[in-house]
Amino acid sequence: MKIGDTTRIIGPASSAPVRRAEGTGRAGATAPATANMRNPRDLAEVMGIPEAEFTPKVREAIMRLMSEVEKARREAAQAQSRAAHLERLADQDSLIPVFNRRAFVRELGRMQAFAERYDQPSSLVYFDANGLKQVNDTHGHAAGDALLAHIARILVQNVRDTDVVGRLGGDEFGVILTYTDKPVADEKAALLARSIEESELDWRGVGIKASVAWGVYTFRGGDDIARLLESADREMYERKKGARSQGG
Repeated sequence: MKIGDTTRIIGPASSAPVRRAEGTGRAGATAPATANMRNPRDLAEVMGIPEAEFTPKVREAIMRLMSEVEKARREAAQAQSRAAHLERLADQDSLIPVFNRRAFVRELGRMQAFAERYDQPSSLVYFDANGLKQVNDTHGHAAGDALLAHIARILVQNVRDTDVVGRLGGDEFGVILTYTDKPVADEKAALLARSIEESELDWRGVGIKASVAWGVYTFRGGDDIARLLESADREMYERKKGARSQGG
């Protein structure tokens, strides 16, 4: 799952419990879908009310029942929509439309369990934006926030639907590359970093360039989540330190 569309909430497919079809009672018996009835006489027939007893009072009572059923249906749909909206907000970073750290760690745990169960490698890429403080000092914090959003958009647009993008905090991002071993993950991380470096944020008529350091850790299960993050972060730091020592 990215959230770019709002973040993807992506993870391995999970089996859903088998649910009884709506409107069914015991096996093989189908109950009337009363909520779909629009004609009181149709509802009366389904409920077994004889024609002779379909008086104005009965009709009024049925109309009132239909109105209440329709109202309950609308309220249930609205409640489901609100719940889904609140769930998305709880998972989304407060600044940019990708997973927040809590949701990202949850998805990482799911993928780690999947990798362990099926012995399929996946990789965690840890990105750290370079020079954010200088952007904040030169152009203001709003420009720094816009640059973080710019980086997030590039990451979201250049990974698969099965991959996960999240902000781990500050100027740090994580990407889960599902079913990806170390060589392929290294290549993909380098491509993502190059895409960020070759892009430019237009901030009020001023072009702002971005660059990132990155590290990759590939897992097949059995690792503690904190260790996964620490290992990818450590490789990122070593790569950044090596670039500095070479004047990069």
